[in-house]
Amino acid sequence: MHILVYGAGALGQAIGCLLAEDGHRVDLVLRPRFVEAVQTAGLSVTGIFGDHHAPPERLSALTHLKARSGEHYDIVLLTTKTYDTDAALADIAGLHRCYCPVVSMQNGCGNLEKLEERLGRERSLAARVITGFEIERPGVVRITVSADAVHVGGCVRGVIPAAAKRLAEALSHAGLPSIAVPDIYQPLFAKLLYNCALNPLGAILGVHYGALADNIETRALIDQVIDETFAVITTMGGSTPWPDAASYRKVFYREQVPATYNHRPSMLQDLEHRKPTEVDAMVGYVAAQGRKYGVPTPCCEFLAALVRFKQEQARQAP
Repeated sequence: MHILVYGAGALGQAIGCLLAEDGHRVDLVLRPRFVEAVQTAGLSVTGIFGDHHAPPERLSALTHLKARSGEHYDIVLLTTKTYDTDAALADIAGLHRCYCPVVSMQNGCGNLEKLEERLGRERSLAARVITGFEIERPGVVRITVSADAVHVGGCVRGVIPAAAKRLAEALSHAGLPSIAVPDIYQPLFAKLLYNCALNPLGAILGVHYGALADNIETRALIDQVIDETFAVITTMGGSTPWPDAASYRKVFYREQVPATYNHRPSMLQDLEHRKPTEVDAMVGYVAAQGRKYGVPTPCCEFLAALVRFKQEQARQAP
């Protein structure tokens, strides 16, 4: 396939490397500081799924899409931060002769709905990724943890689009376990539960996930976030693989936290690099939907406010 990875940070570079190594033609839209490394040495991936390398001749490193305005792609993988979704979609929609599927591989909730509104139902897909990626240095990404396979699906519940099957097969063959599913909203909501429980609190306190679950005080806050998030999902008409919040907590503490025990929150990494966070696609999203549907979410509201405060502090720091 000819694949465009738009917004290639750690996740996008890792996926681009795996797919290019496996024989696909990959174009990457990424930040200027990564271009020279990719053009000179290609991309490398290390970590729990082994060592991989894609030489520079198998990759195109771009800082914008202007040079590719008439290019035909088989699929576009959207890996930007959620606050860049609108701008990214405007850019992608401007590609002439390109009407291929676009897959949101982003954090949080609400991105698939934006794709559907801008591009139409047929072109809009999403992937739930619950794997940790970190850039060690330009051109080298480490895969640190993985709690589950990548799930890929479309807008219509009960239907698995052909593009979802094709992408899942390509990712699995390239070394990243993936499956196509008939209801992508369910794993997205499941990831929302996991992310809301750990990411903002870890960012505020500056600790890895395991430290939060090991402490009785932070564990109580986690439990409240899970209760609020589950209540919002249910009231919205969504579902998760678990019948109630208590059932999810058993899986969360027994399986998910141990699998990602040493992982440092993406929001914490963003704050350390003085970048905006994705708080409004996580606890901010839960709080906003809670207000819309009349579900109280005091803990999510509080955590979202604290993250925004730290975000503003980081932005104003000399």
